[in-house]
Amino acid sequence: MTYHPKSDFMSVMIERGFLADCTDYQGLDDALSQGMVPGYIGFDATAKSLHVGSLIQIMMLRWLQKTGHQPITLMGGGTTKVGDPSFRADERPLLTPDQIDDNIAGIKQVFAKYLDYDKADNPALMLNNAEWLDGLNYLEFLRDIGRHFSVNRMLSFESVKSRLDREQSLSFLEFNYMILQAYDFLELNRRYGCLVQFGGSDQWGNIVNGIDLTRRVLDHQIFGLTSPLLTTSDGKKMGKSADGAVWLNADMRSPYEFWQFWRNTTDADVGRFLKLYTELPLDECDRLAALGGSEINDAKIVLANEVTTLCHGADAAAAAEATAREVFEQGGVGDDLPTLELTADEVADGISVVQLIVRTGLAKSGKEAKRLISDNGARIDDAALTDAGLMLDAAALASPVKLSAGKKRHALVKLAQ
Repeated sequence: MTYHPKSDFMSVMIERGFLADCTDYQGLDDALSQGMVPGYIGFDATAKSLHVGSLIQIMMLRWLQKTGHQPITLMGGGTTKVGDPSFRADERPLLTPDQIDDNIAGIKQVFAKYLDYDKADNPALMLNNAEWLDGLNYLEFLRDIGRHFSVNRMLSFESVKSRLDREQSLSFLEFNYMILQAYDFLELNRRYGCLVQFGGSDQWGNIVNGIDLTRRVLDHQIFGLTSPLLTTSDGKKMGKSADGAVWLNADMRSPYEFWQFWRNTTDADVGRFLKLYTELPLDECDRLAALGGSEINDAKIVLANEVTTLCHGADAAAAAEATAREVFEQGGVGDDLPTLELTADEVADGISVVQLIVRTGLAKSGKEAKRLISDNGARIDDAALTDAGLMLDAAALASPVKLSAGKKRHALVKLAQ
């Protein structure tokens, strides 16, 4: 990247590693330099929370607001009814309107932590595309909007082409998704003056569609800016961990588990993640990334504390660090560990340690739990667990029992009071 931006926002995007591509660097930079620019990202409501894979986009919106512009969070109340087929092997399950509304309510909790919707000069906007999609007249939409789309061109987009090349079915419902997303950009420009859409680099085709449609219908110039699709240095997709998605809502992934995810970052990713997921100055990110030997663990703790503070608050980050120190350095059990509470009835006849490992989330199945034990990867109260047939009764659970999978994943089991 040889382009030297004038605007604070574009400088941040380039210097901190957010930028993969832009439809017009100069044009967008000029617009950002001349006044407040509204920009949006759309989020389909396919679950009750977003996960870490969406955090790079959320941080882009946060930086947009911090540099004086207006972030728009667009909830996909309409598009979720169709489902984005981009780079998927199969069709998304269709959700009911009530399920979509519940998911939107959960996702909104995330944005309230990162964006200010009450800011005096550049408040964030929370919108829902059901506002304009739910009432569309099909024939009018085909005539006014559909005529601007070339099927030949739509078939050439990589997200569609890869599905067809694998001879996997692509329904007409899904094929319409890119038209609806393009229409979102048109409506946001018409109603709110939105000038830029952000997204992962897999959304490039959909973003360009929206830009072309808006130029054809309104003769307005708008822009697209994409972020890289992140994988960790060991090739794993960002947002996934050994025990599933790393959700941003505390009721789906505890602040302690969230903190641990970042604390377990591989050495090679620390500097990159500090720049993307924290607001620490760039020279401090570079200093921490350059630490060698065991000192890199100090950088990982800073990363975990900074990211957890943004998502769950400073108190949650401090509690997670304290629990980690107690568990790892002092051999304690830690009050903040994920905890499974059992009733007296559940343990009346004893309960197998394999079942407990599964129920605490340390393994996904009994088979996986038994393999963990046979590979000497399981511990109970910090002692090696070698007996997969071990049963625990009420007496054994009179005080909390700590279960561990490897060195970094722990949970407590205790009787409900």
